[in-house]
Amino acid sequence: MKKVLITGFEPFGGDAINPALEAVKRLEAVAIEDAMIVTCPVPVIRHESVNTVIDAIEAHQPDCVITVGQAAGRGVITPERVAINVDDFRIPDNAGHQPIDEPVVADGPDAYFSTLPIKRIVQTLQKQGIPSQISNSAGTFVCNHLFYGIQHYLKDKPIRHGFVHIPLLPEQAANGSQPSMSLEMIVEGLRLVAQVCIANENDILVSGGSIC
Repeated sequence: MKKVLITGFEPFGGDAINPALEAVKRLEAVAIEDAMIVTCPVPVIRHESVNTVIDAIEAHQPDCVITVGQAAGRGVITPERVAINVDDFRIPDNAGHQPIDEPVVADGPDAYFSTLPIKRIVQTLQKQGIPSQISNSAGTFVCNHLFYGIQHYLKDKPIRHGFVHIPLLPEQAANGSQPSMSLEMIVEGLRLVAQVCIANENDILVSGGSIC
């Protein structure tokens, strides 16, 4: 049976929870059409995050990989288009690392693009009433670091991968001052992402850009 590996970051920055980790807990061993979901928790630590996911890839041998992290301030599920070769951490990671303007991979290319059908993902989620749009920036913290690092590792392998940012949970959005999404909707959204990825190698040609 085919496999989709979905990974989720542990809490960071003083938060007690991370919706990415809570979602993957619910997705472990969930069956989708023609495939099984396997999951992996990921530390919010610069190089350790990449090594953890590489170990999971080698253990599970998935057909595709979906790495997931939270994005405070976003109210929709956002598949990322591109990872850049820059670590510029606004806050320290969970091991206290705070690199500034350092490469993720020395002498690596400037960027890697997602190899998931991100426009098809957005279209599918929107049709199911789950807010979604493409993001053109995965930031410069551990999310981008992991996205870039795994793309670099997989560059010569037939395993597709991309990063998806999800909103905060309602209990994280202090007094409703930030957008949020229920855990149930996030879990269903990621399940649909996995289904789209396992069923479609190619993306659709529709506009997914932004003006700024």
